[in-house]
Amino acid sequence: MNDISNQTLASIVTMNHQVVPILEKYDLDFCCKGKRMLSDACIEKGLEPHIVIQELEAAMAKGKEKSMPFTEMSAEQLVNHILVHHHFYVKQSMPLIYMHLEKVASKHGEHYPYMKQVFDLFAEIQKEMTAHMHKEEAILFPRIKEMEKCVEIKSNSTFSTNYIQGPIAVMENEHEHAGDILFRIRELTSHYTAPKGACTTFKVSLAELKEFEDDLHEHVHLENNILFPKALQFI
Repeated sequence: MNDISNQTLASIVTMNHQVVPILEKYDLDFCCKGKRMLSDACIEKGLEPHIVIQELEAAMAKGKEKSMPFTEMSAEQLVNHILVHHHFYVKQSMPLIYMHLEKVASKHGEHYPYMKQVFDLFAEIQKEMTAHMHKEEAILFPRIKEMEKCVEIKSNSTFSTNYIQGPIAVMENEHEHAGDILFRIRELTSHYTAPKGACTTFKVSLAELKEFEDDLHEHVHLENNILFPKALQFI
């Protein structure tokens, strides 16, 4: 097995998608902060690198199902996958999560004041993600498809560096901010742990938040670490 301690988190996940649960377990951010070396990321978190590496290698050795070949996809195929599997999910899930959190905050906020903070934070991320996805769908993704098509047909069209780099930089900054908000929610809820005696809506809302964060991590990983680098090659 190759030494993975000096590989970036992003490269490890890109080549071995089955390790995601291990990285999630140790709060190792492979999407927004995926450019860090595994060893450095472990040290920053106060983790013993060799323990994490053992678990990662075990997961890689055990993984029998081949993950989707994201690195082999065209930019257009990646965009379509993101739209169908991630943008659709986010648009469908956010109103429900918002409704459930609003109910929990209003009915149980007196006893669990942190849930009022969680509700406010999610309201912020809902607003930001709605605008974020619109910018991707209306501006960035069409530009990426256009540039890839020009490369395929060997067109003489030329694009300024900022035509693609500018929007990508904006999206990456917004990805990081969304990740920071969800990290704060995770801290406030003790990793989405429901208190003893919590009602069903309370438990459901925390489970929904966990699923939402898991999806965002994969969503951002596909864009930051695979789609965007591929798109920058078209300049």
